[in-house]
Parts: sequence; C-alpha cells; structure tokens
Amino acid sequence: MIQLHEKGVYLVDGAVQDTAAVSPEEARRGTMAWRILQAHNTTGDERQLRVRFDAMVSHDITYVGIIQQARASGMKSFPLPYALTNCHNSLCAVGGTINEDDHQFGLSAAKKYGGIYVPANQSVIHSYARECLTRCGGMVLGSDSHTRYGALGTMAVGEGGPELCKQLLKNTWDVPMPQVVLVYLTGKPRRGVGPHDVALSLVKATFQSKFVNNKVLEFVGPGIAELPIDFRNGIDVMTTETTCLSSIWETDEVTRGFYEAHGRGGDYAPLHPASTAYYDAMITVELDKVEPMIALPFHPSNAYTIRQFLADAPALLRAVEEDARRRYPKADVRLLDKCRDGGVWADQGVIAGCSGGLFDNITESADILRGCYTGADVFSLAVYPTSVPVSLELMNTGATAELLRAGAVIKPSFCGPCFGAGDVPANNGLSLRHTTRNFPNREGSKPGEGQFAAVCLMDARSIAATARNGGRITPADEVDYTPVVHPYHFDASVYAHRVYNGFGRPDPSAELVMGPNITDWPKMYALTDHLLVELAAVIHDSVTTTDELIPSGETSSYRSNPLRLAEFTLSRRVPDYVDHAKAVAAEESLRREGAAPERLVKLLARVGDAGELVKTTQFGSAVFANRPGDGSAREQAASCQKVLGGFANICYEFATKRYRSNCINWGILPFTLDADTPFPYESGDCVFVPHIRRAVAEGMEDIPAVVLRKDGTAAELTLHIRGLTAPEREILLDGCLMNYYAAQAEE
Repeated sequence: MIQLHEKGVYLVDGAVQDTAAVSPEEARRGTMAWRILQAHNTTGDERQLRVRFDAMVSHDITYVGIIQQARASGMKSFPLPYALTNCHNSLCAVGGTINEDDHQFGLSAAKKYGGIYVPANQSVIHSYARECLTRCGGMVLGSDSHTRYGALGTMAVGEGGPELCKQLLKNTWDVPMPQVVLVYLTGKPRRGVGPHDVALSLVKATFQSKFVNNKVLEFVGPGIAELPIDFRNGIDVMTTETTCLSSIWETDEVTRGFYEAHGRGGDYAPLHPASTAYYDAMITVELDKVEPMIALPFHPSNAYTIRQFLADAPALLRAVEEDARRRYPKADVRLLDKCRDGGVWADQGVIAGCSGGLFDNITESADILRGCYTGADVFSLAVYPTSVPVSLELMNTGATAELLRAGAVIKPSFCGPCFGAGDVPANNGLSLRHTTRNFPNREGSKPGEGQFAAVCLMDARSIAATARNGGRITPADEVDYTPVVHPYHFDASVYAHRVYNGFGRPDPSAELVMGPNITDWPKMYALTDHLLVELAAVIHDSVTTTDELIPSGETSSYRSNPLRLAEFTLSRRVPDYVDHAKAVAAEESLRREGAAPERLVKLLARVGDAGELVKTTQFGSAVFANRPGDGSAREQAASCQKVLGGFANICYEFATKRYRSNCINWGILPFTLDADTPFPYESGDCVFVPHIRRAVAEGMEDIPAVVLRKDGTAAELTLHIRGLTAPEREILLDGCLMNYYAAQAEE
C-alpha cells in the first residue's frame, strides 16, 4: 500500500531509476520544488534561501497579533495580497463581544493597510486560499499549519505569525534548501475509499520515523490522473501531519479545470519534473490497495484500517483508555462500553473544515445516505461545507436536501470542530470526524474538570456509512451505493458581494477599530550577559503538541490579549505552570528594578559572585520537553511562554521548523541536547548558562551550562543552539522580533 524508500532516486522521463547520466546535485534542479523555491529566492545562494511569497492568509486567531506586531515595527501597508478570514473564533461563545471585536479590527485593518477581509462563515481559511489566492508555480504563506495548496500547483507553508510579519515588512522567509521526497502514486482508489483514507495511511507510514520531517513532498505518477481535484486537495492538506515543510503536485487537465471553474484559467500552468530529477528519498503509494482507515486518539498517525480496528477494538480502546487516564487523572475514562451488540458504536459524526467539508466529500456522503436515516438515538451527524460557494453548489445538486432528509444537520463554514470549538461531544463520547487532527482536547472537553471525550478521524464516506447504520462504525466500502459525479460550478458573486478586497488600495486615514480586549504586546527585554532559567515544566512525552503548550477551543477568544491568553499556557498538561512561571517572572522584575531577591542571590552564589551576577543575569522560566512543537503553527505556543517570563526551551529536538522559528522570533532560546544526554531534572531545578549573550553573538553551537538542583547538588550540562542565521542571532540578542525591528528603525 505505502512503502518508504530511504535511498535517493532519479525520476527519468517519468520512470524511477537508481542511476542516471547526471549527478544528484545537478538533477536536484529538476524537481518542481527546486524551480519554484528558487524562483522566489531573493538571493543568488541556492542553498540558503531567502523567500518572498506571492500571497498570505491568516484567520481570526492569528491576524490581530500579526498586524499588531507589524504595525509596531513600522508597517504602512500590506505589500502583497493578504487575506484575513474569520473561521476560527467566529462562533466561540466566550468573552462577550471580543470575537466580533477582532473581526471589526480585521476589517478596519484591511481598509487601512490594503487587505482582503473574508467575513465570518463565508469560508474557512484554506478554502478561500484555494479558490482565490493560488496559482501554478506560486507560493503562499499562512499562519495556520494546514496551509497546503500543492495539489493546485502552489507551494504553501504554514508558519507562526512573526514569519508573516516579516513578509509584511518586506523581509524574507529564511530556510536552508530543503530535501525533496518523491511521492509516487499508482492505481485508482476503489469505491468507498476517500482522501482521508490515503492521507491517514501516509501519516501512519511517515510520522513516527520522521521520514519527511521539514522536507518537501513532491507528488507525481500515473495515479494522480485517477484523482479528482478535491481528492487531491484532501490528501494534500493532511501532509502537514507528516511534519513535512511543504508539498507540490504535478498539474494536468484536472488542475486546469479547477482554475477555469473558478474563473482563473490564466493561473493554470503545466508543472512536471524535468526529464531527469533527483529526490532524496521516495514514498510509493498504491491507491488501489488503500482501505478505509480510522485514526484513534490522540494523533492522526495512530491509524488502522477500520477492519483491523473492529477486529481488535477492545484491546485498542483499552490502550486509549490507559493513555487517557495517564494524561487526565481527574477524568473517569470509559470507551470500552462502545463495544456492544457485535460492533463498535460512535456517538457523533462530523464532516468539516479544510479536509472534510469539500464538495466531493459531501456529495458522496449524500449518495451513501440517500434513502437512509441516521436514526433517532444518540448518534448525530453534522456537516460543515467549507465555503458558501460550496454550500450553494451542494444546494443546486440536491446534496443538501438529501443530507437533511437523512437526519444530518448542515452548519456554516467554520473550523471549530477541528480544534474543539464546535460540536463538543458528551462526556465519554466517541466522535468520528473528517477533520485534520484528533490531538488531546481537540474535541473541546475539559479533563481538568473531570470531562473526557475522544475523537477518531475517518473519511467522510465511512462516517456517512456509519451514520447510515445508526452510529455503528462501518467502512464505506462495505455499503451498497452509487456515487454520482457532479461537475462543480463556482459562483463568484458570493465573494464579489460580501468580501472586502482592498489590496493595492490602502487608506492611511482609516482608523483601526480596537475592542477593549485588543492589547499591545508587553515590553520585552534584550538578552543579558548570563542566563538563569528555572524549569517550570518538565514533560517526557515522546511529542508535545502546540495544543498542549497553548490549548485550542475556548481560548481562541483571547488570542488578541497576550496577557489573558497566557493564563492558559500548558493548562491542560502542566496545570501549575502559569503560577510557577509568574513567580519566577516576579523575581526577575525585582532584579530589573535594581533589587537583589534573596532566592536569586542564593542561586547565583552557587556559580560565582552573586553580587556581580545579579546585575547581568536574566532570570526566567524554561520548558523541557523531549520533542515540542508538533501541530499548529500558531505563534502563541511560544509567545505565551515569553509573556510569562520564559526565556528558553530545552529539548532533544524540535518537532517542526515552525515551532522553533516561533521560539526564536519571541526571543526564546532554542536549546537542544544530544540524544544520549540524560535529563533527570525536575520542575524547580535551575539551569545557569554563563556568557550566553557572547555565545549567541559569536555563533557558538556548544554551550556549557550548570544545572542547580533543588536538593543543593549541581551537574554540568552541554546545550546546543545549532544553525542560527545572522538575523536569528540578532533577534535573540534583541529579545524578540519586534525589538529587532525597533533597533533597525533606530539605526
């Protein structure tokens, strides 16, 4: 079905070969990824890229903070098309007016700086980008991790807000030229198999081994021609869960049809590898062998065929229960009672967002449910079309009526079910979702209050088959139905009449509308000569997600208020982190005011002359995690730590490039350890890093440190900061990206 090939391969006139007449170095230039990246590279250095994007997109969790950063750094107008969508906090019933206040800010910013404003419930972020911002050979940057438009010939990258801020200030996205992995598709999916089945199979095959971490996936092969464009988009958006950097697909007449249907035929261009191209590794995908899949909590890679799951459901659900009890000791976790009457029963089905709410997914779900009913028991089915144009076409084809007759509920375009802000299940509920993630708490429960619910990812087709059986989990290839192919018609009038498009027409006289929850960033300070950090969280999980670092769901309403949002930091993983970090920050505040806090003096006395060190040693908190940063691109996973006085992350490696970049851009030192270095230290232990400012300024990568344990003992520790660019070093020295730009302005 899916095989990984670690050795590099050539693609010669469409055929995979081990050797070719040209060197790998030369043949690398034959990949589509190489050509697109180099076309957007602003320097002559082919290895260290400095990229400018063609367009950007953000949603209402992130755009306020990004614009506030750019405004504070001197931005006068948006230099490229920048779409502000309102699909994340638009329905969160938390905090009174603050969600709509953010939207009013977004509209006023679009007017003032020349942006594109997409009102709430018109489209989810990635649907609008696909419909209006992509072009073959182009590049799009988004402040959402699922920014992936490779199936439309557009290389897209999800990053934290500061990277978008750089583009708004006409600076660049700096990255080493990534390795490129060939994804070679053959065969044709059988009836009942959808894009999520292929995607979950791909994530399962690659995530744990980090096979494609921070690499580009390049999709080619005869199997592409067998896939409709929605199927391609549905696979592509999920490549984020492999932890790859970006993706790109060959284009064809199906791709051309997408652009022509959306009135943008001129944005189509044929894209193919050169006659000879070299790839650093290869993945083969036999589409005809993919089966309906299910991903169990708490990651899309925890995937099985649905038949495997049903055959071994008690053991697999027992393992989920044990994992959940470890994570959430206050919750009474019970999933085994879903096994009854010879099957496994779900409580809820949801088809939504940038992966699930696509036109073809929903029309085929309607085909499966035609003449059938979800039943009048616990099970419910909610369907969120990805945009109003998609909703209109679903109405025109009759799919909406078919679903309503079957008992489904049709809801507006909204990303909430993907991150816990919509359709929260009942306690101990089991929800099946065609959305992008099933991380801990992505369903919206509050385990700290004794609640627990679980999300399994499935393709819309199998969710519809399950709904047809009243909630009994059923693979779609086991039900009898006839798929009806509907050509898609895009109604451009929806956006023409409702979306504000001010690109190229900024109005400097327009006033920003600032609700009372929208606040500026607190003052942040430059790096001092020495650093002392206290471990406020020590997490030994194999991976720590950004959802654990800063929870999603109801916290979304506070994204425009750094101080209030910071109160949620690690709240569902290390509940005492916030109080611990605040206590450390209070001592640092006293130190900056010229005082010498007693505890700080005692700690520094263990490593030198405390009287001198207290003047030149920054004191803050730090987080240790084995591999932090998988998941969302949202910068708040790092900025909230900094707002609370955090100065460092210590880990064995960062799960994603984007989270490491977020740390750097917020002045958080990205320390790593050698894989064989033990870390037996606990919350409350401290790490002293002498001469850290000099080490960063000089580009030192091996940095000696001392661990000051609570029991009075000490231990030497070698930390690393590898691969910093010159601008990244300056950002860390200045204390954060905003300080860096302020310093440049002063110069």
